[in-house]
Amino acid sequence: MADNGIVYRSGYKYQLAENYDIKVPIKPDADINSMFITLDSQGNMQVKAGYAWDGTSGPVIDTPFNLRASLVHDALYQLMREKALSAKEHKEKADKLFRKLLKEDGVPAPVAQIYYEALKKLGKPATKPENTKDLKHAPK
Repeated sequence: MADNGIVYRSGYKYQLAENYDIKVPIKPDADINSMFITLDSQGNMQVKAGYAWDGTSGPVIDTPFNLRASLVHDALYQLMREKALSAKEHKEKADKLFRKLLKEDGVPAPVAQIYYEALKKLGKPATKPENTKDLKHAPK
């Protein structure tokens, strides 16, 4: 067997150590079952152990108060990039869920609103398939 090196993606800060289950307001017509994310037609989502994400975006500092929201939001945006979910139909719901989770986890409502407004204006490119992290190879 030949060793052709490894294939990987970089740019992640966190990796989920245990499965995380949450009910979300996004209910696809058919169940979605990807390598790290499942979402059924009742809105039951599971992000599986091993899932990697990059925390909050932009100048926002990651804290225990925004990590859960960033995990769920990143997973939903990934499903949009993979075209398992329609960004046109579900981006706004994902952004509002991000704001809701921030508030539930202790982020003051005015700060959560600022995060939400930034996502509304700047988040759309992150839902596009062409913005999936590139595969890298080592050794080259």
